[in-house]
Amino acid sequence: MQLTSEPVITIRDLKINFGTKEVLKGINLDVYKGQIIGYIGPNGAGKSTTVKIMLGLIEGYTGEIKISGQNMSTGDVEYKRKIGYVPEVAEIYDNLTAKEYLTFIGELYGIQYAKVDRKAKKLMKLFAIEEAYESRISSYSKGMKQKILIISSLLHNPDILFLDEPLSGLDANSVMVFKEILSELASQGKTIFYSSHIMDVVEKISNRIILLNDGQIAADGSFQELKNKCSEGSLEDIFNQLTGFNEYKSIAEEFVSAVKEV
Repeated sequence: MQLTSEPVITIRDLKINFGTKEVLKGINLDVYKGQIIGYIGPNGAGKSTTVKIMLGLIEGYTGEIKISGQNMSTGDVEYKRKIGYVPEVAEIYDNLTAKEYLTFIGELYGIQYAKVDRKAKKLMKLFAIEEAYESRISSYSKGMKQKILIISSLLHNPDILFLDEPLSGLDANSVMVFKEILSELASQGKTIFYSSHIMDVVEKISNRIILLNDGQIAADGSFQELKNKCSEGSLEDIFNQLTGFNEYKSIAEEFVSAVKEV
């Protein structure tokens, strides 16, 4: 997809400290409609912090962030109506049924009850869990709960979608369906921030990959561009090269040796 002239997300010199630790050290980024961004990096690199700042969940940063042309520093939260979010670890109201939970979420976004009820039921049917629509979420498997989180993030038809390990607990068929959903959303101009440690999935679905390392952007480009730059085979190899992590084989050997000790 050809990029529009105006970015959907603009970040300039984004910095934040947690105590004495510099977590983000000056992030500069322009993100456009129709992009699926693979946002990757080692634990502690600042991925979740970046996303939570954009969601308005973390304050105390310096720099400038604009989402859909709106500067976050104004305090106006209207931009949040255009955002969907699937967190890595989510607190979900287990005592509610899916019907109660999803209609509640939909009404928070201003969707009429009858409309969100029909929409939620249809989306659950497409995810093959419609029979559990009026069952308590506490009775759901991990994969079913994940599907509810995905549906809740999309009920209001957001322009920007933030996904943190969204495939957690999904079966193989659902993974294939969800990958296709992301491609279809991107083709309609939706912007997707996809954060995961599963490198082969990021490699396959992303048309742009951003590698964060030690609070800074270490690489930014398509998989092919990163591959040409690093002369490595897979995204996992590129990741290890750019983050300097090349001890995984020796660590694995030592681990197995320790397991064999009596």
